Amino acid sequence: MQKVSVTAIFDIGKTNKKFFLFDEEFNEVYKVYHRLDYVQDEDGDPCESLDELTRWIKKTLDEALALPQFLIQKLNFTTYGASLVHVNKDGEPVTPLYNYTKEYPEALLEEFYAKYGGREQFCKETSSPALGMINSGLQLYWLKYTKPEIFKKIAFSLHLPQYLSFIFTGKMVSDYTSIGCHTGLWDFKEKAYHRWLKEEEILHMLPVVKDTTETFSITYRKQAMSVGTGVHDSSAALLPYLKTNREPFVLLSTGTWAISINPFNSSPLASKELELDSLHFIGINGSPIKISRLFIGEEHKVQIEKLYNHFNLEKGYYKELKFDAGLYQNTNQYRGKRFKFEYLKPEPYGIQQAEKTDLSSFADFDEAYYCFLHELTDLQVASLNLILEGSSVSKIYIDGGFNANDMFVEMLRDKLAPIKVETCDFALGTALGAAILVNKATEDLMMTAS
Repeated sequence: MQKVSVTAIFDIGKTNKKFFLFDEEFNEVYKVYHRLDYVQDEDGDPCESLDELTRWIKKTLDEALALPQFLIQKLNFTTYGASLVHVNKDGEPVTPLYNYTKEYPEALLEEFYAKYGGREQFCKETSSPALGMINSGLQLYWLKYTKPEIFKKIAFSLHLPQYLSFIFTGKMVSDYTSIGCHTGLWDFKEKAYHRWLKEEEILHMLPVVKDTTETFSITYRKQAMSVGTGVHDSSAALLPYLKTNREPFVLLSTGTWAISINPFNSSPLASKELELDSLHFIGINGSPIKISRLFIGEEHKVQIEKLYNHFNLEKGYYKELKFDAGLYQNTNQYRGKRFKFEYLKPEPYGIQQAEKTDLSSFADFDEAYYCFLHELTDLQVASLNLILEGSSVSKIYIDGGFNANDMFVEMLRDKLAPIKVETCDFALGTALGAAILVNKATEDLMMTAS
């Protein structure tokens, strides 16, 4: 039997760990889904277990290599951002994989900003809001001054996608998509690492930057393959759209976060935009990309639980609902707000919210849910407008979990007209993007595959 040549991709999310095999036309031919329990770091905070993750990756790849019908010739990785792996001179991790939800000591943060131009100036220079541990580069400053004995052991700090690649290649590298992911490492005006890294004698810990399409030839389990450098998940998710679109567009990538990405807008960030959680990423070619973020997935999760409990319904009920124009029109006619958000803060956008949520004021689940989505999509439109302004975008793609929510999509279509809103077909967009990179896929091939 002739083996099918395939590309292996590990797509590592905060919750779900996925593995895919793609054939030469980028069709998915094999997949594995897995979840890993968190462990605790030395401070008792939850974090990903690097040991467990590494074991699962090697075991999963070994099992795929044993499949008689496939020949794995390429391998790449895409992961969530804001995560650094600190290793010694032998490439062994010397710290846990600290979670970006970990609290950054406020006094230390203020000390840092005071040394480097103040909070507002630093945020402008690095094109990111002040986000504590989510500004993952600041981990190195935190380790230097709060855990000096551990800090002394660090020879290099790798972003998670590049660390996973390093496990197989032995090559320590950085890439623009990870560096530019709200890390506090990059000065977007100077187009170079920020001066604080040199002044704190940390710059030498960051490996050389390589092109995201670069590959390394290895032999693993007697199988020759090319291994990519790894890529940040948001940049990977964007790539299939860039390869198959001739006109400017925006991608609304939804999940825990709704990330609005405009690859055709690199305008500088104003202070107000930074306050509203707008920032720049760096694309695969090293150019800035304007994005805005909204924590809608977690907000939806907590509100839907309240609705299920109040109306005594089984979980998953909302997934059976289809858009009802009449119900939406009724919701639109109500003046005033009826939901108090748990996480989202609409006031900085000039949008009000209710002082408290009174679910007893709704006749049934459907009415309440439509009202919640109406108020949620108002906020989503405001977030999108931050990156739409000044660009000639005529189309928005929605991918991720919310693209299957008919009500969410139709409300956005109504509120964003005349911009065309489409749900996408790239269900595996993030993994597909990583596969495109390691294959150096041409636009013609991607147009055929799509």
